[in-house]
Amino acid sequence: MEFKIALIRGDGIGPEVVNGAVTVIDKVAEKFGHKITYVDVDMGGNATDKYGVSYPAGTAEKCKACDAVLLGAVGGPKWGPDKPAEQRPETALLAIRKDLGLFANLRHATLRPALIDACPLKDEIAQKGIDIMMVRELIGGVYFGKRDRYETADCGVECTDLMAYSEMEIERVGRQAFELAMKRRKKVTSVDKANVLETSRLWRSVMHRLAQEYPEVEYEDYLVDNTAMQLVRDPSQFDVVVTENMFGDILSDEASMITGSLGMLPSASIGAQAPGLYEPIHGSAPDIAGQDKANPIATILSVAMMFKYSFNLPEEASAIEQAVDAVLAEGWHTPDIAGQGEPVGTKRMSALICEHI
Repeated sequence: MEFKIALIRGDGIGPEVVNGAVTVIDKVAEKFGHKITYVDVDMGGNATDKYGVSYPAGTAEKCKACDAVLLGAVGGPKWGPDKPAEQRPETALLAIRKDLGLFANLRHATLRPALIDACPLKDEIAQKGIDIMMVRELIGGVYFGKRDRYETADCGVECTDLMAYSEMEIERVGRQAFELAMKRRKKVTSVDKANVLETSRLWRSVMHRLAQEYPEVEYEDYLVDNTAMQLVRDPSQFDVVVTENMFGDILSDEASMITGSLGMLPSASIGAQAPGLYEPIHGSAPDIAGQDKANPIATILSVAMMFKYSFNLPEEASAIEQAVDAVLAEGWHTPDIAGQGEPVGTKRMSALICEHI
């Protein structure tokens, strides 16, 4: 089979982890008889330096011409909040998600067997295992709502950010969560703040309606503050967790951190049509950029999700995941992962995973 992949190498450690992931893609393609073509796309801080904007014209069109998009990481203090919006990498991230219609962000937070000791939770909790699919609505809510800034008569400047959701937006991401649960352990936890927010009350009513369509799936409502607590008390209770944009942004980072390292967690952003966008959840880590210290595993596992969700090739996805587990079981580790002996760098870790495919 033939596939075209857009590579947004990005900023900081982004190019290093993408390069490592490309070696794995090439290895999988060789083993399973696929042909891969790559298209480089500039986006983020590097694009600002080149073109004066973080999201150059034509970026979405280049990505739409591909079967999937692999993103390293964008951002850094060089392009911080003091810069105009069009020069900030975060603006590009929001734009690409919107333009590609990527309404669901999937973050698979799993505690890999070789890294139980790296879990910050008590051993008796870690031993129960962590395998959570976080489903975050990605292109609605307060991050995309109307904003305003104005002077008041007696309180100085006041700002507002509008959180808005429609039934359609809630239903499409909710259905994605139920479909995923049908392929996993058949449990969905919907997270909201229905005791306070009107958007959450609509969210809950739509989710209840969807739950009736999936009688095989166990369904429950959790308030967001309780979810944050339960994630550290007993994360093994969760299977698929679905929530709105801002809550998902926060909770998925918490779920990822309890697995031992942000450098280990992949993500997929998908919509109704191709291409999907795949990226590690970590940032650009400019403090270690160019030093061969970055952990490429999150990006490599994002590639596994790409093979599974965009290319519908689960065997190839499993080969990558099994190779990662085998390398970790042998004791190899990057500086961010606890382990015995000297840590290895980005290139070496990528090569080791390739050897096990």
